[in-house]
Amino acid sequence: MNDGIERNLGPQPVADIMARNNLKPHDLVAASKQQLTHKMVSRACKGRKLTDNSKSKVLIALNLAAKRNYTLIELFNY
Repeated sequence: MNDGIERNLGPQPVADIMARNNLKPHDLVAASKQQLTHKMVSRACKGRKLTDNSKSKVLIALNLAAKRNYTLIELFNY
């Protein structure tokens, strides 16, 4: 069932940003006011392709947890 879509895109910049800010996936989940799961954050860091909605949730939670204003372009390279 290979549909020709590459879903694993390698480590993403969001993982480095989280490391620089000493943040763990739980920190993002705790900061999120939306339904963000540990699994979503883990997939974002590993480079598993996420929906635009999931990427937005990760971005908002990261900005809240890090007290910074990152953009999607800074977090993901796809």
